[in-house]
Amino acid sequence: MSRANGKIELEEMDMLLSNYFEKTAGTGVLATADASGRVNAAIYSRPHFIDEETVTFIMADRLTHANIQTNESAVYLFRESGDRYVGRRLYMTRTGETDDKKLIDEIRSRPHHGDQPEDHHDKKHLVYFNIDRVLPLIGDATT
Repeated sequence: MSRANGKIELEEMDMLLSNYFEKTAGTGVLATADASGRVNAAIYSRPHFIDEETVTFIMADRLTHANIQTNESAVYLFRESGDRYVGRRLYMTRTGETDDKKLIDEIRSRPHHGDQPEDHHDKKHLVYFNIDRVLPLIGDATT
């Protein structure tokens, strides 16, 4: 990003991933694989941003969470709403997790866009990922 007098230009602020996911409607899929390479894909809400390189997802105690325990790589695919194939792919590496219910409830209570299912029965995990690479939904040009 270019900087003018040490500040990020206003139009570039809209390019930040956190702003993109806050403002853009769409559907997300989180893909993981187990230690043997068997792939799983599941619909997931938007990532929760800690900073521009670190995101979290709230995971139930199911297959996606089990996979990430043995293979720390994941891809989050996000398709914007509409007729076009526009969106982002986030290639990520798991960096940690917590089962802190208070923190999970705090993150869950943040405003969302109707893309976060209400499921209070399963044990939840807050899983942290480093964003290693960002690609558009189609193609291989880095965004």
